[in-house]
Amino acid sequence: MLVLDPTSGAIKHATIRQLPDYLGPGDLLVLNDSRVLPARLHGRRRDGGEAEVLLLRPVDGDRHRWEALIRPARRLAAGSQVRFDGSALAVAIDERHGETATVRLNGVADPLAEVRRIGEIPTPPYIRERLRDAERYQTVFARDEGSAAAPTAGLHFTPELLSAIRNRGVGIAFVTLHVGIDTFRPVRVEDPAQHAIHKEWFRIDDPTAAAINAARQTGRRVVAVGTTTVRVLETAAESDRVRPGEGWTGLLILPGHPFRVVDAMLTNFHLPRSTLLMLVSAFAGRELVLAAYAEAIRERYRFYSFGDCMFITAPRPHPGPPPQGGRGSDV
Repeated sequence: MLVLDPTSGAIKHATIRQLPDYLGPGDLLVLNDSRVLPARLHGRRRDGGEAEVLLLRPVDGDRHRWEALIRPARRLAAGSQVRFDGSALAVAIDERHGETATVRLNGVADPLAEVRRIGEIPTPPYIRERLRDAERYQTVFARDEGSAAAPTAGLHFTPELLSAIRNRGVGIAFVTLHVGIDTFRPVRVEDPAQHAIHKEWFRIDDPTAAAINAARQTGRRVVAVGTTTVRVLETAAESDRVRPGEGWTGLLILPGHPFRVVDAMLTNFHLPRSTLLMLVSAFAGRELVLAAYAEAIRERYRFYSFGDCMFITAPRPHPGPPPQGGRGSDV
């Protein structure tokens, strides 16, 4: 774990087991409890050729209609169909939208149950071998199924680490953001502000919002685990508070964004030209982040989903009573 202090620019090297040492009584740690749906489906086209469908999100809450990535896109026009060995499920391509499509899940009464039975966990393309244990790509606190990729900063946590954090007097709370297509898409435009970011579904429950707002009101730190958590909190921000509720966020966080809720962040090391790296640069400063990445490369840190992490600190306020976050007793 690389530790970056944006105030001084200092860089330290630690391990994730030492994270409690960088937290203090009264801090509130906020994590994303989204669970990855085994949404990668391998099937065949009507002509017998191979096809892949990656379900991204339901359309208007309809469990039979989904936004999806399809391959090979050139062979899957609107009106075509993909079928799967040993299953009655059929995926019909309703509409094409560039690299994505609106598809309909036909042939079974409970399409999600069948997707769970025949689907694969959609690991990133640089993970070339299928995981023997699919739970390795789930956080230990994953609950609400719906992501197309794991909120990978949460993969560093174990029940023992969470217990050690609680024993420091740190509150733990959970939000939900279902990770979508932008995890897979680089920014290809020259002006990042023109990047078309896809919307992702999120939820903040009442206990979590109350815990965050109590921490903000008393000057205690809100520590976000992962860029997905940062995106939820900044989407729901009203002044220096957050509002509970659920909905869709299309917030693109670029340098210059005025952070209103998040005080510190734990994050993985991200791909170049990604919205995730731009968010981290907005939080800590582009030059400092580039310096930290250069240091991580020199020290042979591992990047991406199963890699190492970076903790971006903030000044530690005066200790206060640990806030009680949503689902705090579930882990």
